[in-house]
Amino acid sequence: MRFVPKAMLKRLYNRSSLRNTDGGVVFSIKNRLSPARLEAVEHLKLDGDEVALENVRLSVEGATPLRLSELPGDGLDFPLGTLLVLELGVDPLGEGEHDIELSFQASPFGKLTLSVTDALQAGKRSPETIPRDPENDYGADIIGARQRFIKERTGADIEHIARYSFDPAITRGNIEHFTGAAQIPLGIAGPLHVRGQHADGEFYVPLATTEGTLVASYNRGMRVIRESGGVKCAVVGDNMQRAPVFAFEDAAAARRFADWLKERTEKLREVCAESDRFVTLKYVDYYLASRFCYTRFNFTTGDAAGMNMVGKATFAACNWILQNFDGAEVKDFYLEANLATDKKASQINTMRTRGKRVTAECTVKRQVLQDVMDADTEQLYMHSKIASIGSMLSGANNNGAHAANAITAIFIATGQDVANVAESSTGILYTELTEDKDLYISTTLPSLIVATLGGGTGLATQSESLRIMDCEGPGKVMKFAEIVAGTVLAGEISLGAAISSLDWVSSHDQYGRNDPTSQ
Repeated sequence: MRFVPKAMLKRLYNRSSLRNTDGGVVFSIKNRLSPARLEAVEHLKLDGDEVALENVRLSVEGATPLRLSELPGDGLDFPLGTLLVLELGVDPLGEGEHDIELSFQASPFGKLTLSVTDALQAGKRSPETIPRDPENDYGADIIGARQRFIKERTGADIEHIARYSFDPAITRGNIEHFTGAAQIPLGIAGPLHVRGQHADGEFYVPLATTEGTLVASYNRGMRVIRESGGVKCAVVGDNMQRAPVFAFEDAAAARRFADWLKERTEKLREVCAESDRFVTLKYVDYYLASRFCYTRFNFTTGDAAGMNMVGKATFAACNWILQNFDGAEVKDFYLEANLATDKKASQINTMRTRGKRVTAECTVKRQVLQDVMDADTEQLYMHSKIASIGSMLSGANNNGAHAANAITAIFIATGQDVANVAESSTGILYTELTEDKDLYISTTLPSLIVATLGGGTGLATQSESLRIMDCEGPGKVMKFAEIVAGTVLAGEISLGAAISSLDWVSSHDQYGRNDPTSQ
């Protein structure tokens, strides 16, 4: 029998699930602990009144409801993350809040008792609610209903949004309330000559953007790199985090927990591996403050970005922790304490790595820079030194020019999570002049979050963009990371040279103007 702390037990109830149905009253609980078997329901109270158990039926995740007397002798399978729906054959409830008390036996936990208060859900659909179909929300009928709804409610014509060339069914798991598609211009820059550990050769890079001069700028930078012998790239770190926090009565208890935790890394690796075979726990950091123990679970996630994977693995690990530590000491627990700094730039990820840590480096030939960019390496070198001081004064997360431009354009084109640009665009630029006045230039991206599998990478146009670079599917994420870093460096060279040669404003004026009055 495993102990379940109150911090976890009170979260089993699926809030807002209480409602009236034709057969009586229904609510649900969710298995947020670990794989289990439901063996018996011992008692159930509704607003203090005992509910006759012979009038109770239950089902797991939409299976055929069973009466309690029909439960198998070895119990009912109750997998992690699934809902157990209880149907009570009682009179309908009135509006407002109601008290529920439930006691049941579940292996491997033994007897679990929870008491909650929940408000009855009337189930009435408000006229301003966006149409949806719980059975098939990606079919042509419901998509058409949403398109008509938006036109009726807003008066806007969505002729272009409503046009797309792929089966909406493939977006299941990527978007809800599917109504259409956003069409973003996409250009190709290249070839980018990469001499990496995973990417070796010349690559054409898709860039989806609405910013004039951007593709042309990266194209020029790639030409400089190619004529200077290519860009060397290396992935030098690989981490993905989830950062739970555990709360205690006092700081001493938090310290005891940290001491206990650091001795059990190997066991936590086993637990995490059982949750997902593509996830590997590397190590766990901990940070003590006040009466809290903040942790950072560090994983590798294969070719996926892995946020959901590490969330699932860390949750399994935390369940094991709460069931094996002296749980009475844990006063509260949260799966994420903002220390992973998801979708936020942070110093901890600059130092410790989130996603892929990639360095791209090139020695730019002085003559090539003069011929292609009409700029001198000495100018570019001096500008980088002065701009680094400006970055320090501003508190920016990057002492380069515009890493976010390349990363955002590639992310949109290839189906990455674009919000990760917030952390992925962190960069460390370094330059030095050689004896021949050539310019050594490198950029290190310490938290580049990319994937070639999962998320939006399997969508129609996004998978095509990955195929252009031979970066689609398993075994390609390191190659993709090196190409992204090389593209970033091309942009640093190009924009740095444009600023140094006073060509920046004139280029934007010539190529980046989009004056609707002139059309």
